[in-house]
This record gives sequence, C-alpha cells and structure tokens, in this order.
Amino acid sequence: MRYSVTWLVVWLFPAVASCADTDDKLSLKLTPSWYQSSDGNHAWDFNLRANTGPHAAWLGYYSERSGARQERTGYEYTENFRAGHVVWSAQAASGGFLGGSATLQTASPVYLIAGFGRTNLRNYYNLNFDPNDAYTIGVGTGLIPRTDLSLYEIRDDRLGTGQRVTHLYAHVDLSDTDRVSIDGTYKRGLSDDGVQVHGHGLTLTYTHRHGFLRIAHDPYANFGRATQNRFSVGLTY
Repeated sequence: MRYSVTWLVVWLFPAVASCADTDDKLSLKLTPSWYQSSDGNHAWDFNLRANTGPHAAWLGYYSERSGARQERTGYEYTENFRAGHVVWSAQAASGGFLGGSATLQTASPVYLIAGFGRTNLRNYYNLNFDPNDAYTIGVGTGLIPRTDLSLYEIRDDRLGTGQRVTHLYAHVDLSDTDRVSIDGTYKRGLSDDGVQVHGHGLTLTYTHRHGFLRIAHDPYANFGRATQNRFSVGLTY
C-alpha cells in the first residue's frame, strides 16, 4: 500500500498545482504537531496541504513513540451552488486504508450542515478525532458580526459503538490580520476496549497573517483510554 500512497501523491499534488495556471492562486500550509499522551505514547504529525480554487490535496506522516507509523494522502473538491456547497473528500493511507466523505452546508446567514463518511475499516490514525464511519448533522449562523457559529454532531452509524462527538464551534475575525477559533466538544460512547466513556474537550486556534498556533485538550482521544494535549504550529504561503 505504501507504493499506492506514493503514487497518489505523485498524481494529486501536480494535479492540484496545475489548477494554479488558472486565475486561482495556489497556497500551501505546513502543520507540524506534537501529541502529548497520558499513557506516554507521544506522537509527532506533519501535514502539508495545497489549495487552489475548489481543489485541495494533502500529504501527511504520523509517528508515535510505540513505533507505529503511517503515511496518508487525500483530496477534496468543493462544489459550490446557489443554495450552498458540498465538500467531497477521499483519503488513503499506508496499511491499506481507504475512505471518503461528503459534507453539505447550505447558504448563510443561517445554514444547515449534513455529512456522511465511509471507510474500508482498515487501521487509520484518525487526526480528525471524530468517528469516520458516521453521519454529521448540525446548524450554524453568520448573523453575529465578524463571527461564524455552528453546533453539530458526528455520530457512528456503522459499528454499533454509540460513539458521538458534539461540537460547538466559533470562528471570530478580530481584525483584517487576526482570527481566533474555539471548538468545544462533548463525546460519549464505547471506548476501544468496550467501556462507556464521556468527556469534554477544547481546541483553541489563533491565526495572525500567515501563521497560526493551536492547542487542544482531548480526553479519551479517538475513543481510546488516553487523554491527549496537542500542540500545533502552522505556516501558509
């Protein structure tokens, strides 16, 4: 599968970059992250994302203290229409993982969110920290000045775990160059070893011009038994 992931990267990134020959500007975002885990199994993650117009592709590498490693890649296409937009996404990772999703958001100022995702159930270091084989439902609004506010839930509908993560998300433009986002979460459901768990998490992101800092606290990360504190820095250019 490693060669399949490499082939996808070789194909996807030039394909996205070629779109920059149009009027759409190509932007790149590099995000290194450190995951501090309460069980001592700390991890590094590196992600490079390319965007131009409605197209996006990414390449990532995950490495944890236990020795586990995974390469990943993916592609997104945002389809815009009068009543809103749909984000179509496909992912692949070493070890044979394949997945895909579609997420609909209707037009502002008050909008609906609906999504659906499926994988082939192969091992995947899920860096979204939400169930992958799941549906999403929610609402949002842009009525508050300089603020986008949404409430949505992602719920497992395939594996019978009862896993669900509720997000209350706010994105605030502080100025023309500064932004902050706050993502409060509440999760509940069966952990990997079949124990019912629940907990509150929080992610804070501050963006200034072309850089950002992100700090997250996540109990029962990916519905394991460990609590994670995650630290990320990012640069766009």
